[in-house]
Amino acid sequence: MKISRITLLLLATLSLSAPALAGDVAATVNGKPIKQSLFDFIVKDATDHGQKVDDNVREVIISKLISSELVLQEAQKSGFDKKPDFLAKEELTRRELLVNVYIQDYMKNHPVSESDTKAAYEKFKTELGDKEYSARHVLLGSEAEAKEVIAQLNKGGDFSKIAKEKSKDPGSKDKAGDLGWFSLGGMVKPFADAVAKLAKGSVSPEPVQTQFGWHVIKLDDVREMKAPPYDKVKENLQKQLAQRQLEKMLTDLRAKATVIDNTKPAAKK
Repeated sequence: MKISRITLLLLATLSLSAPALAGDVAATVNGKPIKQSLFDFIVKDATDHGQKVDDNVREVIISKLISSELVLQEAQKSGFDKKPDFLAKEELTRRELLVNVYIQDYMKNHPVSESDTKAAYEKFKTELGDKEYSARHVLLGSEAEAKEVIAQLNKGGDFSKIAKEKSKDPGSKDKAGDLGWFSLGGMVKPFADAVAKLAKGSVSPEPVQTQFGWHVIKLDDVREMKAPPYDKVKENLQKQLAQRQLEKMLTDLRAKATVIDNTKPAAKK
């Protein structure tokens, strides 16, 4: 039987919580109760995750709870529940559980709308463009090296040979600098802008600088491209929008909060 991560976190944090109330006892181990409410929660959580909970599954659940209670009692006898490392892990687990539950509730109450998803799709199509490009490049560590490569090419140097010998891009070096087919939206802006200006078969007249280094680019071909249909990318777009919502929520919380970070060294006077 699979038990979800949130259930495991709950088991880890609630097994040491307040004693069971009268009538809230699923079993006892050495006189200590296992809460019926904890058993019921695990059953509900399994059901919510699509698992069929029959009598056999219920037996597995109570067996696991009894086993964990036996080990728990031994751990308490040995004083593990008082050790600093355990207390720190317990606090972190409770924090993680509460944060995850809050985020799940936040996303439930702030779902990504269909209109927002469609707007993101239209933006995606615009950024993607209607053309695909096939290009090669030589990635160098300095502008001077890149200019030297351009000079060699202008004198009839072989692009493929130079890329294999001098490129610092491990992903394309052994393929003679070949980057395959790509959309401009999938490349960093300086690189994409340079490719857009090239004619088929031409080489960038000047080195192109990005955060990766200095590029010498050769455009091999261009072809028409259609964006993938909405249904194919809808799920990914919704995930991206949801992530942005969470990031905005956190940014807003930080903006309203007073935060003092004592882990940073004090500024020297």
